[in-house]
Amino acid sequence: MAGGIQGGQHSPAKRVSNASIFAGCAVFVVCMVGAAYAAVPLYRLFCQVTGYGGTTQRVEQYSSTVLDRSMQVTFDANISSGLNWEFKPAKAVQPKIGETIQVEYTATNRSPVATTGTAVFNVTPMEAGAYFNKVQCFCFTEQTLAPGESVSMPVVFYVDPEIVKAEETKNIRTITLSYSFYPSEPAKPVAAVKKNEVDGKL
Repeated sequence: MAGGIQGGQHSPAKRVSNASIFAGCAVFVVCMVGAAYAAVPLYRLFCQVTGYGGTTQRVEQYSSTVLDRSMQVTFDANISSGLNWEFKPAKAVQPKIGETIQVEYTATNRSPVATTGTAVFNVTPMEAGAYFNKVQCFCFTEQTLAPGESVSMPVVFYVDPEIVKAEETKNIRTITLSYSFYPSEPAKPVAAVKKNEVDGKL
């Protein structure tokens, strides 16, 4: 009889163990979701402090020198798994070093809800980041797209002529600018958005 009772019931220690495992898993999931939304501001802070990816090379003026040498510039586009967008890179270009040029990325919201994303970037080879000067870009700026909405996002840049003088960069022939979009806030159903608009007018 005693053996039957032991076989049909869980001991208090086992119940506590299962509860601990469940709680640990829940905390892990919450932390991962939080990390996804914190990735963009943390990355921005890291770039601003270290200059990684050419963040400190955001400039307001154009180059006054244009060399008789071209640089192949290619583009890459990535989307976080938490953002249901289509993100297309610009086509590769081959400007002269020092020449200011504009290209455009395109993003389309494929979900049935309005969503907001923020882009981070990096430049490869990393040594070229200090010479890739962006006059205009959409990095670290929130982009909110309605369901099915598409938007073109320009990037205006030039490659600093000083790149041909530094020993570690003088032989670089191709630079790649890569953007990655992350969700910056939870998606809201269209009905909820309209309801909030109505409530705000009351």
